[in-house]
Amino acid sequence: MLEIKDLHASINGKEILRGIDLTIRDGEVHALMGQNGAGKSTLSNVLVGHPAYEVTRGSITFNGKDLLALSPEDRAHEGIFLSFQTPVEIPGVSMVNFMRTAVNERRKYLHLPALSAAEFLKLMREKRAVVELDSKLANRSVNEGFSGGEKKRNEIFQMVMLEPTFAILDETDSGLDVDALRIVAEGFNKLRTPQTSAMVITHYQRLLDYLKPDTVHVLLGGRIVKTGGPELAQEIERRGFDWIKKEQANEE
Repeated sequence: MLEIKDLHASINGKEILRGIDLTIRDGEVHALMGQNGAGKSTLSNVLVGHPAYEVTRGSITFNGKDLLALSPEDRAHEGIFLSFQTPVEIPGVSMVNFMRTAVNERRKYLHLPALSAAEFLKLMREKRAVVELDSKLANRSVNEGFSGGEKKRNEIFQMVMLEPTFAILDETDSGLDVDALRIVAEGFNKLRTPQTSAMVITHYQRLLDYLKPDTVHVLLGGRIVKTGGPELAQEIERRGFDWIKKEQANEE
C-alpha cells in the first residue's frame, strides 16, 4: 500500500527527515514512536501534502501511484486520512454540511453517485453510533466549543464516515481519559479490514494495547532507528528511549 524510500524533508530550510525507509502493506497497522522533535508529525504532514514541508529527496508510492505528484485533495480522495494532534475549530460550518460535502466529493472522485440528503443522514446516524458521538455535537459547527476528548472522538467519526484505506493517527490519544480512549480505539478497530492500513503516532503504550499494531518503529533524529513487534513498545514504556540512543551511539 505505502512505500517510502530514502525520504528527506525540511521546513523553513531546516532538514527534519533524514532518510526514511518504510513499507506498510494492506491490512497492517504500524506504530511510530519517538521523542518530541524526532520527525513523527513531519512525516504525517509530508504524507498528506502539507505545503509548508519540502521534500528534498526520496519517493513515496501509495497503491502504485506517485504520492508526491498528487495534490493534498487528491491524496485524501485516494484514501489517506490524517487525525490531527489538535483538531481545528471551523465556526459557522455545520458538521452535517461539512461531512456531506467531504463524503460526496470523495464519491465524485471515485466516480460514484452523490448521496441524497436522506441517504447521507442515515449513514451519519449509523456511523455516529460507532464512536458514540452525541447527536447534539454532530449538529453543531465543526469542533466549535468541543472539549479535547470530543474533538478527538469527532475526528474518528469523520474517519469512519470517509472510510479511508490508510489512516494516520497523530497522537490521537493525547488528552483522552480512559473511556474516551477506549471509544476512539474501538471506532478505529471497527473500520479495519484486510484492505485498510494505518500509521499510529504515539508516545504511550496504552493506545497500542487497544489497537494491537503489527510493527513498531522508533524514529530518532529524522530516521527510523529501530523496528520490532508490539513488545518493542512495551520495552519503551519500561525503559524510555535512552537505551536506544546508546545502542545507536555504540553502532556508530
